[in-house]
Amino acid sequence: MPDVYEPAAFKARVDDVLSRFVADETDELIAIDPELAPVAAQLEAAAADGKRLRAAFCYWGWRAAGQPDSDALLRAAASMELVHAAAVVHDDLIDDSPLRHGRATAHVALRPAVRGRPAATGAARSLAMLVGDLLMALAGQLFASSGLPAAFLARARSLWSALARELIAGECLEILRTGAPPDTSASLQVIRYKTAKYTVEQPLLIGGALAGAGQRMRSGLSAYGLPLGEAFQLRDDLLGLFGDPSRTGKAGLDDLRTHRPTALLAETWRLARAPERERLRLLLGRRDLDTEALETVRDMMRRLKAPDRIEQMITLRVEEATHALHGLHLPRQANHALTVLARSATDRHH
Repeated sequence: MPDVYEPAAFKARVDDVLSRFVADETDELIAIDPELAPVAAQLEAAAADGKRLRAAFCYWGWRAAGQPDSDALLRAAASMELVHAAAVVHDDLIDDSPLRHGRATAHVALRPAVRGRPAATGAARSLAMLVGDLLMALAGQLFASSGLPAAFLARARSLWSALARELIAGECLEILRTGAPPDTSASLQVIRYKTAKYTVEQPLLIGGALAGAGQRMRSGLSAYGLPLGEAFQLRDDLLGLFGDPSRTGKAGLDDLRTHRPTALLAETWRLARAPERERLRLLLGRRDLDTEALETVRDMMRRLKAPDRIEQMITLRVEEATHALHGLHLPRQANHALTVLARSATDRHH
């Protein structure tokens, strides 16, 4: 791979690893019984999407520690994308989201496979849950079979466990806090554990650990990765309400219908006066919300300048991340790549 980070070329390499690996696994699944074909199709669909940011952070954590390009490392980094695919399937299931990347989510797409069966909707949801479980298992398999020496893999074993534990903790906290009175600090904790750590910090640390990075390097990678991961999710929350669904591929009403504990909603609540809070209270969590209700909430947020506040939070975190990066004195190629990634992860329109 060229020493200058080229996102499209890197994505193509990761896509190739994942398509080959998942195709082999789905062949094995269908060989058990052809009736499993719809499940196999959802495995392939879930693994096919994404900008491959998590793999990129893992790869450049490795390069930051002075290691050269490696196909084995790329396979290990690609496993981060299967963790993400698993999280997406489970997240859509938990939130009952109908769309992802402009397509039906797994639990919706699997309904035809069980049409006419007793409790068909529940059966489709169960199949989707198992798709997510299998994706997480496949992530571990791809990582372990990457071709890296066993001694290298052993360095990252505890981090791999932490990644899964913290991701699940964040998902659980979001469920436990959904519908609760909005609170910015509680929302930021959900962001940190549900998204920030497994999107940026943990892939970086795993890549660094595989490369044998020392404690100073690992601390610096965390100081860069954690605020950047939070900025990434804060941007996602803004796009969830204010983005164009034709570009984001998500339904704009999801966060309101599920009353998710987002920082955007928490800041709106903090800035709102009693009449505005009462209006929000009547709208949040209703499954029958329409586009008129969405515009009502958007207008309120704009009047209160809540989106501006989230933009400020994003800017501060990106500045914190880049400041930490400058203090690491990384190889030129790694410094350039992580600078580009900081921009691309947070300056998004979809």
